[in-house]
Amino acid sequence: MITGIDHFVLTVRSVEATCAFYQRVLGFKRVDAPNLPTALFFGTQKINVHEAGHTFEPKARAPTPGSADFCLVAARPLSEICASLAGNGVAVEVGPVERIGARGPMMSVYFRDPDGNLVEVSEYGP
Repeated sequence: MITGIDHFVLTVRSVEATCAFYQRVLGFKRVDAPNLPTALFFGTQKINVHEAGHTFEPKARAPTPGSADFCLVAARPLSEICASLAGNGVAVEVGPVERIGARGPMMSVYFRDPDGNLVEVSEYGP
């Protein structure tokens, strides 16, 4: 019935700070369009970025900066992700560690974005 995730929404304190972080650290592409939320694109997915107090309808019942916890699948080796994190002064909280994802075993690292959201980036084995 469901085949995947198209997008999800992050409620943040600052659209500018959040977009700058994801563009710099993970290479996301920012898109701003009239009457639409700012979006961060990666692969064939996107994150809509809503600033707290200035969200689009409909929305979560209690959108709160720093309440997200999500996993992204890396297109490059996890070692490159770790190097980008280190080069940008982003501390890895956990990892690399083995986890089980939707497609099976994977290696993951965990870090936080400017709002304290927990971001997991994972690499599936060959």
